[in-house]
Amino acid sequence: MTKELEFAPLDHVVYPTHGVGQVVSIEEQEISGMSLKLYVVDFSHEKMTLRVPIGKAKNVGMRALSSPKKMKTALDTLKGRARVKRTMWSRRAQEYEAKINSGDPVQIAEVVRDLHRNEDQPDQSYSERQIYEAALERLSRELAVVEKIEADVATEKVQKVLKAA
Repeated sequence: MTKELEFAPLDHVVYPTHGVGQVVSIEEQEISGMSLKLYVVDFSHEKMTLRVPIGKAKNVGMRALSSPKKMKTALDTLKGRARVKRTMWSRRAQEYEAKINSGDPVQIAEVVRDLHRNEDQPDQSYSERQIYEAALERLSRELAVVEKIEADVATEKVQKVLKAA
């Protein structure tokens, strides 16, 4: 039974569509006459608690935090050249949202890199700005937990890398 448990209480995990959360406890609930073991994951930044069946955690994409090496790769991605496709915004927006919801820090870094605007560049549309902010927040939050720093310090670090590129 213990082999089945991949995460323990107080472990930080990444849920693809919500970002970084913390396993608060593991509880057993009776649902439709079946007894299920659930991870109780708290997303304090979203003021949300999620219950994920232990057997389904892998299938839904819940994973452990990225390694420092993977986060370095994500930060290196920010230094690259922005790749903006010349397709309609609605199609690009869908692709960006899919990358953010993948939970992969490198893909999220690609979105941040592609949507980042310097002071001398033209303004972003509202939806472009919203997607950029969501990607920046998701990347910064994981970086903060991996490097054990505050979220705003992590955001500054990401923005510093973007400005240096």
